Amino acid sequence: MTNYDVLVIGAGFAGAVTAGELARRGGKRVLVLERRGHVGGNAYDRLDPFGVLIHQYGPHIFHTNDRRVFDYLSQYTAWNGYQHRVVANVPDESGKPHQRRQYPVPFNLTSLEEAFGEAEGKRLGEKLMAAYGAEKKVTILELRQNPDPEISALADYVYDHVFVRYTMKQWGQRPEDIDPNTTARVPIFLSRDDRYFQDQYQGLPTEGYTPIFEKILDHPNITVETDCDALERLTLADGAVCLDGERFDGPVIYTGQADELFGFRFGPLPYRTLDFEFETWVERVPGRLTPRGCVAMSEGDFYQTHGTVNYTVDRPYTRITEFKHMTLQELPGVTTIVKEFSKPYSAAPGEIPYYAIINAGNNALYAQYQAEAERYPGLYLLGRLAEYKYYNMDAIVGRALTLADELLGV
Repeated sequence: MTNYDVLVIGAGFAGAVTAGELARRGGKRVLVLERRGHVGGNAYDRLDPFGVLIHQYGPHIFHTNDRRVFDYLSQYTAWNGYQHRVVANVPDESGKPHQRRQYPVPFNLTSLEEAFGEAEGKRLGEKLMAAYGAEKKVTILELRQNPDPEISALADYVYDHVFVRYTMKQWGQRPEDIDPNTTARVPIFLSRDDRYFQDQYQGLPTEGYTPIFEKILDHPNITVETDCDALERLTLADGAVCLDGERFDGPVIYTGQADELFGFRFGPLPYRTLDFEFETWVERVPGRLTPRGCVAMSEGDFYQTHGTVNYTVDRPYTRITEFKHMTLQELPGVTTIVKEFSKPYSAAPGEIPYYAIINAGNNALYAQYQAEAERYPGLYLLGRLAEYKYYNMDAIVGRALTLADELLGV
């Protein structure tokens, strides 16, 4: 280990950005150890056998208002300008079989008209704008506190049809167990802007996410070892970090699970994980067999109307993503989708912890691991798993840049 100044564990955004900045700006010699067989963490993407660029670990849509983060990543990619739009697919209450409606989410003025009919939806929208102003995001809590019974009833409708059942599937909770603070923040957007995000900078990398990581880590001062479980080589004892039995006194940036780093000594931290079912659909052509492993489309190039469709009520999966909508690839007659199924994380082989379950008890448990980490002056916990928090991609990049600044004394 005398050949390296910094040890980074994990080659996702947190680890790669920190490594890249320390190598380029600081001239540091960095060793990056990655458990998986590829760089990129959960943002890893690849071409499937039919040429569709898929996100292996679920859809990743970049969006930010942080100019530094956007400019930093733009050194390594151009952007395709994709604007993410999501609809909720719910059964029609008319009782007719197979009838469904799609509402833009977050629920907005267009959603009102889809749910209640054009005339009634417009009337309700005008009432809401008169009360709160146009282009405003108003939470369910605010609407429920409105003395107008029509407005408070609308809040209940959005809660029941768009939010609570989806959240129950996503987090495995009963309505009464869902954090009231989370419920209170669910918005209705008094606008016809049906984009899921309103951030200034949005899009997907034109060549995919994986090339970003490859470019960031392509530096003579950086050594990357994939298929390497760092915890089989790392020892922490008496305030010292050792790798391969040799003490390492430089900074150690750790981006994995904090509980796993310390051998689960205080107990495992709870997470939610996801199962993904990928399906490739090919346009049916007379006289031609559908490729093995594919499902035939009757016509057209797309499976669904939007990049992401949420299933709030009557499907076991939470959402379906169709990648071509997001990547803007032109691939006539073929498309790939992925269905997401949420479940508790059990640490079974192959499972990945995706989402920390944030509550007071789990935060207290994490605090014990955080205190343990503080016994090691050169150890830095960075990222979703290491910090037991939910971060968007831009926030992780921002935190990595800030940590690099601190380590370089900027």
